[in-house]
Amino acid sequence: MSHLLSPKELLAYTAEKGKIKTELPILSMILLGFLGGAFISLGYLAYLRVVATMPAELGGLSTFLGAAVFPIGLLAILLGGGELITGNMMVVPVARFANKINTWAWVRNWLWISVMNLLGAMAVAYAFGHYLGLTEGAYLAKTIATAEHKIHVSFGQAVVSGIGCNWLVCLAVWLCYLANDMAGKILGIWFPIMIFVLIGFQHVVANMFVIPAAIWGGADITWRQFVWNMISVWIGNAIGGAVFVGGIYFLAYQK
Repeated sequence: MSHLLSPKELLAYTAEKGKIKTELPILSMILLGFLGGAFISLGYLAYLRVVATMPAELGGLSTFLGAAVFPIGLLAILLGGGELITGNMMVVPVARFANKINTWAWVRNWLWISVMNLLGAMAVAYAFGHYLGLTEGAYLAKTIATAEHKIHVSFGQAVVSGIGCNWLVCLAVWLCYLANDMAGKILGIWFPIMIFVLIGFQHVVANMFVIPAAIWGGADITWRQFVWNMISVWIGNAIGGAVFVGGIYFLAYQK
């Protein structure tokens, strides 16, 4: 039977992963960050294509089926290669807590990956969602309803929803690092991500896709509302990853 990391070994492994992420060349951060935003958006596009045309009588079942396909984005990132700001919101702070990196390396990574995730997500929203019409036509009503649900909450509610989201997303990253075979990694990623989508928590990179897709589809949503959502959900995601996963596990398992 293959060896599973103990919690302390997993913490050390995560800190080392965070160090490696901050040492990536800028070009690698740009390319992998773009892929991260694109992969999450493709997962969200699949979600919308599943739920938008399901009969209303199915209720929560349609959301469950949509949530079941959404995790493909994080699977592609963690197994195939990509950089995602929400995962880095846990992994990079752990490296800083362990004194493996300095604060500037932390800030630089978060900045580059956030920007490139945004570009990747908006590229998918425009090219596939708007230009090809994959979030419009029969799917437009669901696209707009989803985006409006995300912006029509208070700043505080968006922050708290972001905390809940990234608590689960970073748990998925943590479990992926724990598993040492492909099947274990897939299961470790799939269920926490599916659950956050089912609950309806807000993920900043997913919102980078669905809100612009709705705007380009003609929704009565302004770019200012989009920016406000980005700020509030980004803050919540950062707290969820850095504090509720990285911070708690570091305090619990540090030497």
